[in-house]
Amino acid sequence: MAEARVKARARRRESVFGERFAVFAECLLTGVWIAVASLGVVTYPAAFAAGARHLRRRTAHEGGGLREFVADFGTALRGGWVVGLAGWAAAGAVWVDVLAARAGLPGGPLVGAVGILALIGVAVALLRAAAVWTPGAAWRALLADAGRRTVLDPAGSFLVVCGLAVVALSAWFAPPLAVPVLGAVAAAAVAVEERYRHR
Repeated sequence: MAEARVKARARRRESVFGERFAVFAECLLTGVWIAVASLGVVTYPAAFAAGARHLRRRTAHEGGGLREFVADFGTALRGGWVVGLAGWAAAGAVWVDVLAARAGLPGGPLVGAVGILALIGVAVALLRAAAVWTPGAAWRALLADAGRRTVLDPAGSFLVVCGLAVVALSAWFAPPLAVPVLGAVAAAAVAVEERYRHR
């Protein structure tokens, strides 16, 4: 009897480990899907939204695979490409600020630092918006709500920034490694939003 209980506990431990490893593997696969879907340059918000929705389905033990990811990506792209274009415009403005700082213009370093912090805040808000995206949701409303959560939940926002830092470091050390890590960033954003919802 005691031996049967020990075996049952061991099976439970293995299944928890197996389930967690499966979620990790799913994150890495989702990162590859996100990277491929982001090749359209302005498609990265829709790619992250579809990836986050896929991961939410998987952690809820609902069905879903590449076909559902592609369908979600197409739906999210309808308004998401404008968000992607605006993101690149913001990055371009920050690049100009950094160039001004490096040129030695008065106040340039301060403007450059503020610009970089603002860009990081925009990236975090975008990821948090993508993490809660559902078909039919308006990107403008999602971004406005995510902007508020970014400010009101600094701990969660910091976790998303850490995820972005991991992607940047991965790209610096081994560029191919950054591709699957994108899925981990999407998973981090989903986890942060779930944590905020249950506060």
